[in-house]
Amino acid sequence: MHRLADIAAATGLEGEGDLSLSVRRPAEPASAGAEDLALAMAPKYAEALQAGAARAAVLWVGADWRALGLEAALFAPRAQVALSAVTGHFAPPLDLDPGIHPTAIVSEEAEVGEGAWIGPYAIIRPGVRIGAGARIGPHVTIGRGTTIGDDALIHAGVRLAHDLAIGDRVVIQAGACIGGDGFSFATPERGAVEAARSQGHVDEASRNTAYRRIASLGRVVIGDDVEIGAAACIDRGTIADTTIGSGTKIDNQVMLGHNVRVGETCLICGQVGLAGSTTVGDRTVLGGQVGVGDHIAIGADCVLAGGTLVGSDIKDGSVMMGAPAKSRQAQMEEMMALRRMPRLIAQMREVRAKLGL
Repeated sequence: MHRLADIAAATGLEGEGDLSLSVRRPAEPASAGAEDLALAMAPKYAEALQAGAARAAVLWVGADWRALGLEAALFAPRAQVALSAVTGHFAPPLDLDPGIHPTAIVSEEAEVGEGAWIGPYAIIRPGVRIGAGARIGPHVTIGRGTTIGDDALIHAGVRLAHDLAIGDRVVIQAGACIGGDGFSFATPERGAVEAARSQGHVDEASRNTAYRRIASLGRVVIGDDVEIGAAACIDRGTIADTTIGSGTKIDNQVMLGHNVRVGETCLICGQVGLAGSTTVGDRTVLGGQVGVGDHIAIGADCVLAGGTLVGSDIKDGSVMMGAPAKSRQAQMEEMMALRRMPRLIAQMREVRAKLGL
């Protein structure tokens, strides 16, 4: 159980009423029981809150908690920030025992920082450096020469290849694979892609008959406070490094190709795919399933709506959507025009009928 006074102190939220009340967990307003903390951080949740049985809730600033039948309330000036604080307070502890598990294989040539934990069946290769307070989950593999910063959290089954540089407080969710070779191949002779680009068709002389592999000699370099989602894949660079700036958050099942450079404090949502040598400027947001072609430069402070397909450079501060990517204004105008098409066609038929055409 958690006292409201302790939650308020931990989260920085203002409280009123009986803050000695204890709650078990956060809950949605309509389903919250007497021992739950209802999350109703906007007026639209007032009706649902009264349908539940909560005695305490997190409310919007200015809410009349007494009129809502509550005994106490915490107030959220900004709902999403409050949600972050409250869920963080209730988050369960990491399911990992302190120290180095006896089944872990840790090279004598690896360096493990003070207070670091390493879980069952983890494999730590020679030359690896693990920072102080880092947490390495079960079945994680870390390749030769990779460095991991202080207080990093690497969840179960993550695969980290050789010679990576991972910053402080980085979180990598289960099953991510970082540092695999890039998808880089060349044809011995002029191939189909070159022909398609130059002449618009593929002829007998430009058929792909074989592929030669291009080795990936670069690294992956990840800044501080980065989070990488489950089953994400990030390829190492060919010659230069693949880089991810500090503070960037990457969702599940994201694919970043070789030589990609992502700036600081970016948000990259689920199933985004960035082809090789793409650059993304600082603070840019890529919605779910955004696809970006190779060697594309996306500027800083951009927002790309889900499903946007990018085939050319995008300047700073752009808001883009659609396939192919267009400015939000242009895309909305086209969508409105398409919605008018059936009516316009019907009107044209009427005119043709009147003219006897």
